Amino acid sequence: MTLSLPPPPDLNRTALFLDIDGTLAEFKRRPEEVGPTPRLTTLLQGLARRLNGRLAVISGRALADMDRITAGAVIAASGVHGLEHRDAQGRTATAAPHPGLERARVEFRRLVQAHPALLLEDKGLGLVLHYRAVPELAELANAAAQRMVDETGVALQKGDMMAEVRTPGRNKGDALRTFMAEPPFQGGAPVFIGDDLTDESAFEAARDLGGHGVLVGPQRETAASFRLNGVAAVLDWLEAFAAGPKSTP
Repeated sequence: MTLSLPPPPDLNRTALFLDIDGTLAEFKRRPEEVGPTPRLTTLLQGLARRLNGRLAVISGRALADMDRITAGAVIAASGVHGLEHRDAQGRTATAAPHPGLERARVEFRRLVQAHPALLLEDKGLGLVLHYRAVPELAELANAAAQRMVDETGVALQKGDMMAEVRTPGRNKGDALRTFMAEPPFQGGAPVFIGDDLTDESAFEAARDLGGHGVLVGPQRETAASFRLNGVAAVLDWLEAFAAGPKSTP
């Protein structure tokens, strides 16, 4: 059972890691409808100052899309579930795309042509069929994704109201561990806030490294130690944190 309110962070030790969709921003019918807001940009800038740069965003979205939503307020970021990684100095490392993605791209495009209400998101290193607007097509989309996994060797990535295949490899927990081995995160206590099953590996990594996870949304079985009710609660809690005095180096 997770507790409903995270404790006040230790300003001199906390390394804060944030998911985007369902955590910093509400889900939209189409992923491109999620965009920057003055409130979120100001909040992220304040958190970065408060933590002396120990702030990163870890998301299933591609880095370029993450930068669009955060308005470039966060330097350290990991996209496509850890397959893209940019450290706090702005240096970027990207995995090579799996060759099976091209076959999946062709098949997914055919499916979207036949069912225009489906939305195809191409991340380069991964492909997503979004069916939030047409949940009755969930079985069709998930079957297509599983077929591509079986036929090409791409990895299946579970998520909310979507069917995703991607280049096999790193996950969000791996991304968090990489950050924690780099300055300025090194030696800190990691806190990861996220909502989805894809965030469980990051909750586990944070716990293993002496920190904890914060689940966003309804109570469920989770590796997180604490919980916040939804995006509004996350933003309010983070704003209260960011408003205090700056952390000491």
